Amino acid sequence: MQVKAADPAAAEPRTRPERRARPSRATPPRWRSRKAKGLAYAAPTAVFVAVFFLLPLLLVGRMSLSDWPLLAGDRGLNAPENYADATDGTLFWPAVRFTLLYTVIVTVVLLGLALGLALLVQESRPGTGFFRTVYFLPGALGLASASLLFWGLYSPSTGPLSHILEELGLVDDPVSFLGTPTSALLSTVFLIVWKFAGFYMLILLVGLQRIPQDVFEAARMDGASRGQIFRSITLPLLRPSLALTLLLCVTGSLLAFDQFFILTKGGPDNSTVTVVQLIYREAFQRMDLGTAAALSVIVLAVLLLFNALQFRGLRRADES
Repeated sequence: MQVKAADPAAAEPRTRPERRARPSRATPPRWRSRKAKGLAYAAPTAVFVAVFFLLPLLLVGRMSLSDWPLLAGDRGLNAPENYADATDGTLFWPAVRFTLLYTVIVTVVLLGLALGLALLVQESRPGTGFFRTVYFLPGALGLASASLLFWGLYSPSTGPLSHILEELGLVDDPVSFLGTPTSALLSTVFLIVWKFAGFYMLILLVGLQRIPQDVFEAARMDGASRGQIFRSITLPLLRPSLALTLLLCVTGSLLAFDQFFILTKGGPDNSTVTVVQLIYREAFQRMDLGTAAALSVIVLAVLLLFNALQFRGLRRADES
């Protein structure tokens, strides 16, 4: 029996072909480059928010827990004394009630008028652009400037409104538009409606123009009336714009300050003092930054609660 000699080539182990080393990339991956660009774009806004919002908010929170006179500085923690002093003040609850009353009146009147103006100038007709500009024009004026303008108009001695009413024979004596609590409130509401109706009209007009016209045409072909179209189509599809205007109107009304500070100074007899005016009085008249900061924190909490409830309601409405 012959034994075959082993093949020397077959006895040698087979080696895998060597892999070529991939050259290292000198440039970073694309996602890293995009991330760096995104951070670079967001950095100025982040710095602005941190410096002008977060840090002041933390400082206000610290003030609300401390004995902090305006001219003496921080004297140490005294929590919760500031919050007790803020809510126990004689003007706190009257200011809260007046602010809520003013907010309800302004919101109802302003949003109703803005929606009516938006529906009036919705369609393109001759002169529509002119009326849109005229309605929006008061919104370009600053609130302080508008308040000074109306203060001059309302003046019973030098203002033209009282003299016009006397010349027409409607009144016998000069009218004091800001002399009573009711007239002061209604005069201020008229100023705010005059100034902001065109601005909210523009927001609602954009929402109306985003609704497809095919929906209205289909409803008309089915025999729907204008009232049915408004209730079943316009209002539901206009909900996002209405929510935005409601949020802006309520927030601005709860933070009302300029118009009452210029027109009424909180009078007559402290009947038109708002919550923000109360904060101003505590900080710069009573020289108590701690109590003013506590009031500011309370107002911020109320605004956050209102916004959260509104967003929750809108989410449920969209889901249903």
